[in-house]
Amino acid sequence: MKNVLSALTALIMLCSPACITNVMAQDHSKMNVVLLGDSNTSIGGDSCTLDRGWSKWFKEDFAPKTCISYARSGATWTNNALTKKNIEENVQKLSNNNVIYNQVSRFMEAYKSGKQPEPSLIIIACGTNDAWFESQRPEIYNMSVSKAFKSTLQELMMKKVNQVTSLAESVRYNCEILRESFPDARIVLLTPLQSVHAGEEKIKKVGDVIEECGKRLDITVIRQDKVGCVKFTDERIKKHYTTDGTHTSVLGAKTNGKLIADLLK
Repeated sequence: MKNVLSALTALIMLCSPACITNVMAQDHSKMNVVLLGDSNTSIGGDSCTLDRGWSKWFKEDFAPKTCISYARSGATWTNNALTKKNIEENVQKLSNNNVIYNQVSRFMEAYKSGKQPEPSLIIIACGTNDAWFESQRPEIYNMSVSKAFKSTLQELMMKKVNQVTSLAESVRYNCEILRESFPDARIVLLTPLQSVHAGEEKIKKVGDVIEECGKRLDITVIRQDKVGCVKFTDERIKKHYTTDGTHTSVLGAKTNGKLIADLLK
């Protein structure tokens, strides 16, 4: 009993309180998992089979019925004034339309066409590029989390995507779309891993916003910058868990993928 309590305490310390949910006790072999995110997810491939992506190792360890990734390199949570719905673009770099909203849209189109099973678990791992290219998302912090949650759900959903230009409101906007479309699915948010390119403070700032949004939405949040294997100070000196200070090596992907699977078990 003591060991069980110790394990639970450790899990609570690693994740936000919303992480303690009964959905993770489901039989994983019956679960359909959907992944959205940026390069550290996309390098695992759409089918989650490439070894430099955490998604491959998560899929092997968690062993769901299906695990499909819609992630794209260069993606941000944050929209801008030129963002519009575009499910075809695949530029693999920062762009006006390379945002989580369009991954959500593409995933939903796949579901409607019968190519994507109804999801049990949706994991969104994003935020590195919001921190790294903050100057190219000029309105990223123009709205606090508290202000982003002052509007009613109806008011928020009436907005066009190019009117949702802060990080906080972008996170809420996408999560609300997913919850309305898939009310039985559990959503998990992964804050970005530490990054030599983006810097410690910017990654933490983005992570804080995502975590606070998750709390207000009662959505599971895992702080990868706190529990992940990538450490800014270490990778800056010698690359070990990354190939370039930001993108995971095979070892980094394997370590992180198994960690996420363990946390969600």
